[in-house]
Amino acid sequence: MKRTLVFRAVLLAVIFLLAVQVFARASREAPAPEGGAVPIKGKITLSTTTSTYDSGLLGFLLPVFTMETGWEVDVISVGTGAALRLGRDGDADVLLVHARAQEEEFVADGYGIRRYDVMYNDFLIVGPNLTAIPHNSNVLQTFRDITSRNLPFVSRGDNSGTHIMENNLWGNIGVDPQTLAAYTSVGQGMGATLQMAYELGAYTLTDRATWLTLMGNNTINLPAVCEGAVELLNFYGVIAVNPARHPWVNAEGGQAFVDWMLSAPTQRLIGQYGLVEFGGALFTPNAQ
Repeated sequence: MKRTLVFRAVLLAVIFLLAVQVFARASREAPAPEGGAVPIKGKITLSTTTSTYDSGLLGFLLPVFTMETGWEVDVISVGTGAALRLGRDGDADVLLVHARAQEEEFVADGYGIRRYDVMYNDFLIVGPNLTAIPHNSNVLQTFRDITSRNLPFVSRGDNSGTHIMENNLWGNIGVDPQTLAAYTSVGQGMGATLQMAYELGAYTLTDRATWLTLMGNNTINLPAVCEGAVELLNFYGVIAVNPARHPWVNAEGGQAFVDWMLSAPTQRLIGQYGLVEFGGALFTPNAQ
């Protein structure tokens, strides 16, 4: 009798764990489109920032995009500066990036057709503990405290949207971070930068989606030090590369991606991503 009860308890525990795993995957697996998949038309090249890849958002969205439109996607995940350079060189068909001023310049110079808002999240400063700098929402004072106390700081240093935001914040307090003894520029993506900051016991500026993803899978343990400031909002734009500038780009596929990202069903998918695993969406859709 006792053995039977133990067996039943173990069986119920296994069933419960399987149910949890299935439920958790729901936030990372978008539903299949109604009516079945569209026949494959060809490929497009998407040049995008590392945060959309490292957070798992693209893995969530792109299978649905391919099934619904017939376009497969080759992803080049780099910093925003490098992503824009790929577009300027005609080595990508469409961009998904987050440095609005640089994106608008890209379009004004004739390399992109038009920039559209897609979604946003926010940046935050994370660090080894909350003793040196208590949790707050004053980002400029946080950067001043890091400077005055000579606290270690790891920078992406890769001309990404995050790096551009960081440089703007240093500039707002009149500091050249390269003069700081405890400042390290690594020239890496967000995931690698967070990992290095964790290993060095340093502070860094990060997008929330990548940070939540790495915290959620226990890759790092870097609590939020500063968050919630309006200066830390992080807007993403989508831009089809202009075929008038580069006739060889896949203009049809690139525009299909833009239209799909702006559509109401996709905006709803973006707003659902992360709800189960993190208790809240990692990105907020904001297409006009």
